[in-house]
Amino acid sequence: MPKSYIVDDDYNDSRLDKWFKNKIIDLPHSLFEKILRQNKIKVNKKKTKSSYRLQAGDLIEIYNISKLKPVDKKEKIKYLPKKKEIGTYDDYVIEDNENFIVINKPTGIPVQSGTKSFKNIIDILKNSKYFENSKPFIVHRLDKETSGVLIIAKNRKYAQLFTSLFRIRKIHKTYLAIVYGKVDKSIKVMKDDLIYYENNKKIFQKALSNLRIIKSNNSYSYLELNPITGRKHQLRKQLLKIGYPIIGDDKYFLNDRKILKVKNLMLHAYKIKFMINNIQYNFKAKYNNLFEAFLKKNI
Repeated sequence: MPKSYIVDDDYNDSRLDKWFKNKIIDLPHSLFEKILRQNKIKVNKKKTKSSYRLQAGDLIEIYNISKLKPVDKKEKIKYLPKKKEIGTYDDYVIEDNENFIVINKPTGIPVQSGTKSFKNIIDILKNSKYFENSKPFIVHRLDKETSGVLIIAKNRKYAQLFTSLFRIRKIHKTYLAIVYGKVDKSIKVMKDDLIYYENNKKIFQKALSNLRIIKSNNSYSYLELNPITGRKHQLRKQLLKIGYPIIGDDKYFLNDRKILKVKNLMLHAYKIKFMINNIQYNFKAKYNNLFEAFLKKNI
């Protein structure tokens, strides 16, 4: 007999594989896919995919997985910020309410800890007054070196809501960037197949962004960018592909161009707008002093 579970509201619109990992057992993804193929997991009496989006009330039946062992993971060491550091984030807060917080993320710090980074936004904020009675949920990311508007949810309901809005492209983002070269005025849209690798397999992803030149000279251009899709390093890759890499980018640059030694990436998430329950939200984040100084001096 299978074990039966009813999906609760907390996991409405969550992927099946995420629900299984959190509620049942954390398995390697390849093994999870295998037991799906073996028909050991059914949703509403039907075979399904790991990417299936669950709905509250769905019936999940799981057959004979008692012998499976969870992934042996090393415990992550969390970053413990000092009170003074936590206090500095008051200056970055743009919006704070019971469901989410919006900050102007500083450059040089990742959203969450990783293999190459320890200090991170999430561990700092979870120790702050803004999350005294809740915990932070990541709903989107900015690169470590990118500054600007960042939304962090305070509960699972709003985390899922924001994730859905991002997926159906109902959250609109505007970036500002300073790039090498005088961008061709005819370029208004960047449309690409971007490449990334997963388990040594080459995967292509469609990427679409709108571009507007705010100001330019023979050396540099100041741009407004609107990414329609949300691929990893999308704007950085696309601008490199058209021959205008972002200043301060030491990952996506042209070898034949003299690289300026600047202290941060000249890419800033300037605005974000979305609608929830017929209320329109618009948030702006001022770029930092280094960005402003370069802009005034060079363009």
